[in-house]
Amino acid sequence: MRDRPRQHRVPGLSAHGSDSPGPPAEGVYALLRTSLLAGLAIAALLFPLAAMAGLSAKAGFSQIDTLSVEVTETDPPLTSYVYASDGETLISLFYDEFRRHVTLDEVAPVMQQAMVAAEDSRFYDHNGVDYRGIVRAFVANNNSGGVEQGASTITMQYVRGALQLNAESIDEVIAATEQTATRKLTEARLAMAVEEQLTKDEILERYLNQAYFGHNAYGIFAAAQVYFSKHPSELNLQESAMLAGLVQAPSAYDPISADGTDALDRRNWVLDRMVDIDYLSRGDASEVRGLPIELDVSDPPNSCMGSEGSAAEYGFFCDYFRRWWREQDAFGPTPADRERELRQGGYTIITTLDPEIQQIADDTVNDAKDADSKLAHGAVVMEPGTGRVKAMGLNRVFSYDQSDNGPHSNPSFDRKGNYPNTVNPVLGGGSTGGYQAGSTFKIFTMLAALDAGYPLDYNINSPNQVRTSFVSATTACGGNWCPKNSSAAMAGNRDMWSGFGMSVNTYFAQLIDRVGADKTVEMAERMGLQWRSEGDAYYASEERRSGWGPFTLGVSDVQPIEMTNVFNTLAAEGEYCEPIPAMRIIDPNGQELDAATPRCHQELDEDVARAATDAGRCVTDTARSGAQCGAWGTSPVVGQLADRPVAGKSGTTDDDRTSWFLGYTPQLTVGAFMADPDYIFNSVGKSNSTVSKETAGTIFREALEGEPVESFKAPSRQIQFEGKD
Repeated sequence: MRDRPRQHRVPGLSAHGSDSPGPPAEGVYALLRTSLLAGLAIAALLFPLAAMAGLSAKAGFSQIDTLSVEVTETDPPLTSYVYASDGETLISLFYDEFRRHVTLDEVAPVMQQAMVAAEDSRFYDHNGVDYRGIVRAFVANNNSGGVEQGASTITMQYVRGALQLNAESIDEVIAATEQTATRKLTEARLAMAVEEQLTKDEILERYLNQAYFGHNAYGIFAAAQVYFSKHPSELNLQESAMLAGLVQAPSAYDPISADGTDALDRRNWVLDRMVDIDYLSRGDASEVRGLPIELDVSDPPNSCMGSEGSAAEYGFFCDYFRRWWREQDAFGPTPADRERELRQGGYTIITTLDPEIQQIADDTVNDAKDADSKLAHGAVVMEPGTGRVKAMGLNRVFSYDQSDNGPHSNPSFDRKGNYPNTVNPVLGGGSTGGYQAGSTFKIFTMLAALDAGYPLDYNINSPNQVRTSFVSATTACGGNWCPKNSSAAMAGNRDMWSGFGMSVNTYFAQLIDRVGADKTVEMAERMGLQWRSEGDAYYASEERRSGWGPFTLGVSDVQPIEMTNVFNTLAAEGEYCEPIPAMRIIDPNGQELDAATPRCHQELDEDVARAATDAGRCVTDTARSGAQCGAWGTSPVVGQLADRPVAGKSGTTDDDRTSWFLGYTPQLTVGAFMADPDYIFNSVGKSNSTVSKETAGTIFREALEGEPVESFKAPSRQIQFEGKD
């Protein structure tokens, strides 16, 4: 039933609005004390409708219709939902205003009725401006000396909110909300124009999605979630009445922070209004009036953090995704614009994260080194041929609360370390720094040599120490760079198979001398490396890179995810794909964007990549084609744990400051590392030299359990053996 309120007579005016003797002086002073809404009542009674149509705070006379179109087309900020690759596991939400659009038929009818009863009982009768309501509010406010009743219709409230959302400056926001007759008249005129362009149901739907309910709940979907942890289609009578009562003053009627008395009174008032306009019987209202308010409060996660700021299960991957998004031109001209688009654009994002592999990675790294360790131990898992990041495991807790963290590794630093809690991108992302990766960099020298036509059996006599042509700052070797092997047993005639498998420093020091350090540095750039320190950028510059011989031993900083992708390219037989954390990106209109499409190109000749893989299998002692791998491989435990063909490379640095293993099968690539992010000069210790290898092997075994065993393709004989067909 629709409201048919009694006609009110306003002192000083006839029923038809004609003049009669004015109110006494004290009445005038009372009018002056009333607020904005009482001012509207006076304005509406004194100005003819034609005058109302000609006033606008934002536009001139000729622009009011254009402005009304803008109002009807307003899109409020929406929440973006980020899911794992299964499309069901929620990773996080991103929002400035927690809001998700729902259609009117997704809102319980009783909720629609409660909102109309609370905010605009004549909503279905007026044309955007309720003149009866204006007069009624004017009388009530005049008699009370304050603001007891409002006169803004649902349409007018929608207009006001739309003007605020469309505002391009602080001044426009103020203009949209200032308590002046001019602003209210503009609002009224726009409301009438909106009613000509939209149906009542369309207006109510927009209003329900726009209204603020408190506790960062914008719109009815968010309100139902925050207060009752349910969908708005599931709201019952008492829940609907309570939510409808919040809109007028969310803080005053807050049932969460306060004792709930005001919220209960307000809910019961809404029930009475529903009875007054025949939406509800008095008996049904009485049954509900005696019930307490029962909440089921939820605090939706936001920006990679858990509810109420708790640790996020997928926080490190989520943060990597956020950093990736900020780099994508498709979402805006600047990183700040792109993040705002993520927080307001209402996207549905299916990421590349595999929950099962993520759990395997998390369990494996934490079993090897727990979160209370100063040493960070992590693993990145990627998919060859797409660049999709499947998991990012780390023995840390993604949390801003670092109050109980352990001491810094360097005692001279008067602050806590970043363990167990941190939000630092330890595994990489964006322009953050990295760690020296040691002998894993030998892959770049080998690739540069293979690319230049050197075969795998290229033999070099490799003594325990060798003098190169590269200049060194030290004088111990006559001003030249003279590296040593880590073991005297490595000396002898070596080729790429044995040199790589045994990680012979003097072999690769001579190989980079012959191939050219500039070619090796260029190869690293082709494989995706960026220079992350001033020192690296200095030596990698065009004029200096040809003298950077020590580069082959991994003296440059690199992110774990960046280095993992180098070996992911080899797993894909030379097809380079940018690391990507998104699989599908869907806008609020249901359109799928191509920003999540893998970005791949053939960077290496297939035969070069296959040859590097053949040498990489010597590292793990897995069956391979070609000549002998040498006396040993540095990482047989990986092959043993994986129990399938695996290629890769281990790496450590001077004084054991880091420990790495980067490896791959045709289906999966794993990069594992260990370092102290707080103090990079801290040693991980000899005892941890095999941890990254064991972690990688375990992840391969468990993540590929049940998957077919796939073999690598052998390289051609021409690239294996010099001068042989």
